[in-house]
Formats: sequence, structure tokens, C-alpha cells
Amino acid sequence: MHPALRWIVVLLVMIVAGGAFYLFWQNRQKAEAPPAPPAAEVTPPPASSAPVVQHPIEEAAGESKEAALPGLNESDGPLRDALAGVFSKSALDQYFITDGLARRVVATVDALPRKNVPQQVMPVKPVPGPFATAGQAEGLLIGRENAQRYAPYLRLAEATDTRALVAVYVKFYPLLQQAYVELGYPNGYFNDRLIAAIDDMLAAPDTPDAVPLVQPKVLYAYADPELEALSAGQKIMVRMGKENEARAKAKLRDIRRALTAKSAQPSP
Repeated sequence: MHPALRWIVVLLVMIVAGGAFYLFWQNRQKAEAPPAPPAAEVTPPPASSAPVVQHPIEEAAGESKEAALPGLNESDGPLRDALAGVFSKSALDQYFITDGLARRVVATVDALPRKNVPQQVMPVKPVPGPFATAGQAEGLLIGRENAQRYAPYLRLAEATDTRALVAVYVKFYPLLQQAYVELGYPNGYFNDRLIAAIDDMLAAPDTPDAVPLVQPKVLYAYADPELEALSAGQKIMVRMGKENEARAKAKLRDIRRALTAKSAQPSP
């Protein structure tokens, strides 16, 4: 399995999922309905269960055994510096929330296949501007112009230097795993959860040309009960617009095939 691709998956989920989630909900943060607590839906496996790793992380050849990692609580600065070398400091400041970044990435990825992603754990800053709708009452739809706001996030993911990300991912993966154990999975494996989140998002239905909404109180919801019953990650795929969903799914499929190919090897 190629470690470079695994970090690209983390990045794509962070950027696409984080941006889409904030776009839909940012103007309703003061809603009457209370937000779901981060740990409300976490069901840790029994402590006695033996860990089963389906997609192990393989160390890249030549990785220094002497490269010391900071503690998880002290990782913000080193991780921010490493990512600034990949994205540039200006892009990092523009798009990311870097305090507690490792924990934010892990909590977000873990929550995507569930019904809710708590706003307070998101690693990406809110998309500027209000969530746009078209029509009124029974004719209420997601506004087509919303799709335009996702383009910068997708471009940033696609323009990422995978070789630079290899070093960041291989070096900092132990902290992501530590954060996942800390979240309530003593025998869990974060990379397996990441694959599950990708598979869940790929299983989202194709976005229709028009997506009807309802607004029973303050929050918007999908008018179609089947769409409303989707996981948080699947709703994000539908919400970003038809063309963007197809683009994101194509990227995720390519990564998924590479991750699970029997011939995949660590980079030299």
C-alpha cells in the first residue's frame, strides 16, 4: 500500500468534507436544536477484542529511525510547519484550523460515516458567504451557485505534491493513530476507519440536477427522506453539486484502487 496515497485521502476528506459541511451549516450555528456531542455516537469495541488491521501502514524505505515525533499535545507547531511546506503558509492560514489539527482530522474522518459531524471538530475554516437556496416553500432547492464555492478546495487537493505529503504522512501517522485510540478505540486502526469513510462516501447516490429542501424550523433538511437518511459523508457528496460530486468520487476511486491493489508497494 502506497503511503503517499493514504495522506492524499486524508487531505481530500479534510478539504472536501470540511468545506462542504461548513457551507451548509455555517449560517445556522445559533439554531435552537442543540449540536450533537462529539462522543455521542462513538461505540468503542470491547477492550478484550483482538485488533484486526485490514489496511496496515507500511513504513517508507529510508525513513529515519531517529526522527523524533512531538507529543500529541505539542504536535500543532511541527505539523503546521510540515504542512506549510506542502501547501504554503498562506494556503494553510486560509483554509485550515491548525489548533489540535491531528485530533480534528481523526474526529472528522471517524464521524463521516455517522449521522452527524460535530462542528467543533472540523479541521477546515468556514467557506465565505451564506448557504444559497432557490425558490420558496415547497419549491425550495439548493442554489446552483453553491457548487462554485467548493472548486478552490478541490483544486487545492489535486495540486498537492504527493512526494512532499509522503514525508508528512509517514512521520505523523503515529500521532493520528494515537488520537484515534484516544477518541475511544483502544483496538482500532485509524487507516481502516479512513478506508471505511471513503467507501461510505463513494456509496452516496448520484446528485440529482435539483435537490429539494425543506425548512421545518431553523435548519434545512433534504425533502427526499432517502437523502435525509444518508450518513454525514454521503450528504456532503450530494450537497456539493452534481459535477463536483462526480469529480470527487473519481479521485476517491483512483485512490481506493491504489490503496487496495495487491501490487502496491511503499515508495522508495
